[in-house]
Amino acid sequence: MKNIRVIAFDADDTLWVNEPNYRKTEDRFCELLSGYMPAESVSEELFKTEMENLPVYGYGAKGFMLSMIETLIRVSDGKAGLELIDQVISLGKELLKKPVEVMEGVRDVLERLNGNYRLVLATKGDLLDQERKLSWSGLQEHFHHIEIMSEKNTRGYRKLLRNIDCEPECFLMVGNSLKSDVIPVLELGGYAVHVPYHINWAHELVDQEIDNPRFLEAKNISELLKILQ
Repeated sequence: MKNIRVIAFDADDTLWVNEPNYRKTEDRFCELLSGYMPAESVSEELFKTEMENLPVYGYGAKGFMLSMIETLIRVSDGKAGLELIDQVISLGKELLKKPVEVMEGVRDVLERLNGNYRLVLATKGDLLDQERKLSWSGLQEHFHHIEIMSEKNTRGYRKLLRNIDCEPECFLMVGNSLKSDVIPVLELGGYAVHVPYHINWAHELVDQEIDNPRFLEAKNISELLKILQ
C-alpha cells in the first residue's frame, strides 16, 4: 500500500448510519399493511418492487418511497385509500429528513489522514439526498473530491479514477459493502478495505470468498490508521 495516494470512502453505513433508518421505516410500512398481509410477506413484496424499480429510480429514499406506494397498491389490490397512501408518503419524507449520525471514529480518521492523502467521498444514490446528508454530517471539508455515482461497478469506478486522475494501483476504497465497495475496485487493480456493518441491505449481500492480496478487512474504521502505517 506504499503507492496509495488517494483514499475513497463510501458514505452510507461507512461514514454515517443509514440502513437502520430504512429498516425502521420498512417496519412501520409493514404495520400499515398488517390488515392485508403478514409483515414478512410485505417485506418480500417491497424488496421485489425495489429490485424491479432500481433501473428506473436508482438508489435512495425517493425511489424507496415510490416503491412503498407501488407495493401498497399491489398488496391491497388497489383498495388502499388516499389516507394510507398519504401516510406512506409521510414515512418517505421522514426518512429524507432523518438527522445524520456520524459513525464513531470517523472524524478522527479523516482528520488524521487529510494532508497525507487525497480523500474522496464515493457514494451512490440520489444526488440531492446524498448532498444533503454530507452537508448535515459536517464532513465535507475533509474531501478533495465528491463523486455521487448511479452505480458502484467497474464502469463507475473507471469514471471516478478518470475524474481524479488516479491509477488503480494508487487508489484505496473503504466501505461496508463487498459488492459495491470492494469487488469492482479489486477487479480494476485497486486496493479495498472492508469495514463490515452489523446491518446490510439484502441487495448488497454476496456469497463470495475474496482471496486477493489487495484486500483487507477492518473491524472498525479506526483500524484503517493501523493498516496504513
